[in-house]
Amino acid sequence: MSKNKLILGLPSKGRLQENASEFFKRAGLSVSQHGGRGYTGTLKGVADVEIAFLSASEIAGNLEQGSIHFGITGEDLIRENLSNPVESVELVLKLGFGHADVVVAVPQSWIDVETMSDLDDVALAFHNKRGKRLRVATKYFNLTRNFFASHGINDYRIVESLGATEGAPGAGTAEAIVDITSTGATLAANGLKILDDGVILKSEANLVASLTAVWSDRALAAARAILDRLDARDRAERHMLVAARGPFDARRMAEDLERHYQCAGDMVQPFEGGGEVRVICPKAQVQAVAYHLREAGAITVSAAKADYLFAAENTLYETLCARLKKH
Repeated sequence: MSKNKLILGLPSKGRLQENASEFFKRAGLSVSQHGGRGYTGTLKGVADVEIAFLSASEIAGNLEQGSIHFGITGEDLIRENLSNPVESVELVLKLGFGHADVVVAVPQSWIDVETMSDLDDVALAFHNKRGKRLRVATKYFNLTRNFFASHGINDYRIVESLGATEGAPGAGTAEAIVDITSTGATLAANGLKILDDGVILKSEANLVASLTAVWSDRALAAARAILDRLDARDRAERHMLVAARGPFDARRMAEDLERHYQCAGDMVQPFEGGGEVRVICPKAQVQAVAYHLREAGAITVSAAKADYLFAAENTLYETLCARLKKH
């Protein structure tokens, strides 16, 4: 792969790969694999981008090492696997898929254990009675240690989970678990419950940038093009273009709509006896804006979707550049 191009790490298989490809497709960018099933590819629609297809955990590691510039992976893998995620990566954008929570779960039969404080009491009693520490099965060593420490729980030991973590209590290899879950159904099927304050992390897929990679001018330009397209598409999905003609002062009307409904003026056209105005309107305010315009005498009010709404500034790109300069 070219050292000057932007290297984008994407999941190599499964739902994460499908969702990542669909995410870029919605922004007008097409993911293409070399040879159909190769481990490299291109992002059609932006120059100077090469894709590396990797596992989600490999993407996290490669971001930390600086061998890729952008990657799509779960926040749980970033928080768990990276030694210092705050210094090595920037979580650029939450993507709205790959949702899963890292949670603390205990047997449903523990009817008096509902919180982490209750679990602390059980761990102490377990140690005093049996002379052994309560066992917690997990693959998330760092997240577990940090979370338990934040609750002042020390009387336990981690048991590495090599298989299905939720089966550990039933198999007698652990008393509690820390695992990832989307719905909680698998935990319930194994006789487990999530503690009331036992959600360690609400994870989802993120677009993540490496702060340790070498960012050439070409790579930065490609990053800006990608983030411009993503930001413009996101703005378009959250707004509509609302236009109206009527017997009102168009400039004053645009100012009113901005002040009262958080609209952004897009076009103001005065004419004799009235004016025409078009604004970028938050979707939640479209009905109220239409009512306001009709009350002001508008004959018709139109609301249309936009494919992209590019802003003068892109906060995603500016934030990334600021982090790169400080690193």
